[in-house]
Amino acid sequence: MGDHSLRVYESILEMMSSAENPTPLVQLDRVIPFKHTRVYAKLEWYNPFGAVKDRVAGNLVRDAQERGVPLQNLVEPTSGNTGMALAMLANAKGYSFTATLSLAIPEEKRASLRVFGAKLVELADDLCPMPGAPEGAMARATEMATQLGWHQLNQYKNPANPDAHFRTTGPEVWRQTQGRITHFVSGLGTCGTITGTGRFLKSKNKDVKVLGVHPQDGHDIPGVRSLRQLKLADFFKPNEYDGLVEIGNEEAFRLCKRLNQEESLIAGPSSGMALAGAIKLVPDEPGAVCVVMFPDNAFKYMSSFRKHLPELFPAAAPAPAPAAAMDALRSIQSLAQDSPDVIDPAEAETLVREGALLLDVRTPAEFAAGHIAEAVNIPIATLSSGPVQGISDNLADPVVTICGVGKRSLNAMLLLKAQGYEKVKSVRGGMQAWTSQKRPMRIR
Repeated sequence: MGDHSLRVYESILEMMSSAENPTPLVQLDRVIPFKHTRVYAKLEWYNPFGAVKDRVAGNLVRDAQERGVPLQNLVEPTSGNTGMALAMLANAKGYSFTATLSLAIPEEKRASLRVFGAKLVELADDLCPMPGAPEGAMARATEMATQLGWHQLNQYKNPANPDAHFRTTGPEVWRQTQGRITHFVSGLGTCGTITGTGRFLKSKNKDVKVLGVHPQDGHDIPGVRSLRQLKLADFFKPNEYDGLVEIGNEEAFRLCKRLNQEESLIAGPSSGMALAGAIKLVPDEPGAVCVVMFPDNAFKYMSSFRKHLPELFPAAAPAPAPAAAMDALRSIQSLAQDSPDVIDPAEAETLVREGALLLDVRTPAEFAAGHIAEAVNIPIATLSSGPVQGISDNLADPVVTICGVGKRSLNAMLLLKAQGYEKVKSVRGGMQAWTSQKRPMRIR
């Protein structure tokens, strides 16, 4: 047996989490608005294969083994993390493992599954596999499991899923907080975490509040389900929870960024979502102790961050254009400069006050040094790569572009018009003219 005090083990499987070998709790203080309530993040990437789903995978296998189920050829629908854990457990135990999953899952996760030895069947499906989808990951896994010698553990219906958290997560949290926990918060996917952990904590103290956080419909946060999707989940038990809240993509990814940069925690997007929900649901009062589940780390989500945090990924400098093309571009810019779409700061102020989007296309460093409060910062290099998060999809919505002296904002205006936006203006003279004319730095 391994020695947890020395962290010396004969097998990676001895590192599976338990009350004697818990994943860490870390108190948050820089991103939390509370004065009294203490908020702890439970860092599930400290599980041996990197995510909270290690617990579920381990318990699914243990349960099947104890029931005498042959496991030589496993197949499982997954949004990534359960598949990774099952792939590694299969390696350790000499099984074969096939994962059915959505093409919408970040490439990093799919690549990791391949490296871990899983065979992949990639399908058009939701980020978190949906029951009832005839061509989805669940249906394909069920079909494959009918083959002789194959077995599906089925995390979505197998009671060993929530039981994993009743056996491990709940006892860990109770012991780590010395029974002082008042609020437990979890994102909602299969709902094994919230249901199993919640049942254990309430068996210890019925007054512990169990709170669930879900994304909006059409979300882009891997591993979790919207309320519409949750209604089809076997382990979604809202009558056992004390509150639910919805969090959007923007709020989840922005808080995830803050967790990484301010708390030095390598948290993934669903961690940002769960914490955003905790901030909304948990009261700030003396004696309150809140534990929030952070399911996995950021490394598997770089493509998602590129999409939702474009300011972190400036576009590469373009290759020099041929002389003739540059002459043509300068001619277009000159004509645009003299058009009615280039407006003075006073007119721009009026448009923004009436609801137009003010788009500052300077670099993040320039923007941070001083900007108009209502401005959204999307650098021109990012804008040139095509449609980005932060600009309305409605091509009729008015947009005002601004930069330092009016040159980059002119190009931004032309780019947006080329993308079909109908009402785009550029501020003549940019921020230099704005400040020299003493226009307000907060408009509305």
